Amino acid sequence: MLMHISSLPGPYGIGTFGKDAFRFVDFLKSAGQYYWQILPLCPTGFGDSPYQSFSTFAGNPYFVDFDTLSCDGLLKKNEYDEIKWENSKTEIDFQLIFKNRIPVLKKAFSRFEKNDDYVRFCNENSFWLRDYSLYMSLKFANEGKPWYRWADEYKMRSENALNRFAESNSEEIDFWNFVQYEFFTQWNALKAYANKNGVHIIGDIPIYVAGDSADVWANTSLFQIDENCNFTNVAGCPPDAFSDIGQLWGNPLYDWDKMKKTDYEWWKKRIAHTMKMVDTVRIDHFRGFESYYSIPAGAKTAVTGKWQKGPGIEFFNSVRKSLGKINIIAEDLGFLTSSVKKMLRQSGYPGMKVLQFAFDSDYDSDYLLHNITPKSVCYTGTHDNDTIIGFMKNADRKTRKRAKDYLGLTRREGYNWGMMRACWASSSNIAIVTMQDLLGLGSESRMNTPSTNEGNWQWRAKDGCFSDSLAEKVRYYTNLYKRLPKNKGGNNVKNY
Repeated sequence: MLMHISSLPGPYGIGTFGKDAFRFVDFLKSAGQYYWQILPLCPTGFGDSPYQSFSTFAGNPYFVDFDTLSCDGLLKKNEYDEIKWENSKTEIDFQLIFKNRIPVLKKAFSRFEKNDDYVRFCNENSFWLRDYSLYMSLKFANEGKPWYRWADEYKMRSENALNRFAESNSEEIDFWNFVQYEFFTQWNALKAYANKNGVHIIGDIPIYVAGDSADVWANTSLFQIDENCNFTNVAGCPPDAFSDIGQLWGNPLYDWDKMKKTDYEWWKKRIAHTMKMVDTVRIDHFRGFESYYSIPAGAKTAVTGKWQKGPGIEFFNSVRKSLGKINIIAEDLGFLTSSVKKMLRQSGYPGMKVLQFAFDSDYDSDYLLHNITPKSVCYTGTHDNDTIIGFMKNADRKTRKRAKDYLGLTRREGYNWGMMRACWASSSNIAIVTMQDLLGLGSESRMNTPSTNEGNWQWRAKDGCFSDSLAEKVRYYTNLYKRLPKNKGGNNVKNY
């Protein structure tokens, strides 16, 4: 199942690591599911996207559960229960969350007493935590401005200036340390519960990090940034059939030559840190390691960009040598050159097959069921796709007809159930369906529409939607297509 933490139901405007998350694990277990896939757990920045984060190492403060803090004696129920957190049960209001969450967390911090576990956490994570907490403190002191618009002494990381700031703002820095301590304490408890119940977590690493992040601010030498902290080249993708000006993402690009000189140390720390949090990780934009599209900073569109060579298979060989075997899924969607395909084969990682992409032309797509091989992960759609119901409503007539004819889709069964059954019936070793598709929701519930900056990442599931009857139905089909873990318990499911 693919559903982000933010989409869980609950009373405080956004999904958290609280009781609803544990109940969802119970639902997955009952439904016979082995994997729960989530999006990046990082703190969200511009546009509230988990793919544009203030830190690739830190956790999102929005997911820290208030009721858990209350049970620990750090909050009183009336300090957060009477605050308005939402205008809708099915949409996150990020403005309300941003406005109200930090003050509540600061009340919890005011009652927190440092202990050995906290000190150990800070020491073990000092390689990123010190810079992150300092960065967040400076960011709030600078009214939210990005680090490259701070005073030169902070932007250029003058050691004396940073030491003075840290000394005079030690309590603020301790607050951000505390939030991360609570985040990881609660997340580790949830993950342990999931693993104990046979549910494994698939996480997500975006290939790029946000320009306005502690990662870039603390490591400018590893990015294509000049001596004045100006970006020289940024990420995007070239013009194609969907856009004649391409896409200008704006993320600073890595200086792969300098990365290589350190034997990719920063990336290895990033992957190792993520693998402590999840069981398997999806690496977003996998093709960018073979070659990446470089656009001059300041360009208005992506038209002037050029393809540049990435580190290639050498990077993954180095990661494997240092970190050992890691469960990785390669996001290999889009146009793939022979060199990218070769790198994927050499890596040994499974790629992704998205059924919604199989029907947009008469071409014998790699995403059609008869072309899917076992070493892959089959999806009905990803966080960037429309829901199946929305797809079947909004696609052109020929695409809808091809999908109906090929998969035998009918309104009576439900287009969503027909395509999900096809996903489960595929030969892919892993099959993932989105929660929106399982619930039969339309386009209003899609998670993200690429190349748009508003209205994304807001969807939440309603209370009570993870019902016993739904779990029973999912378990039936999971068993029918021999996907129950070790195929146990298959004789005790209702016929559909």
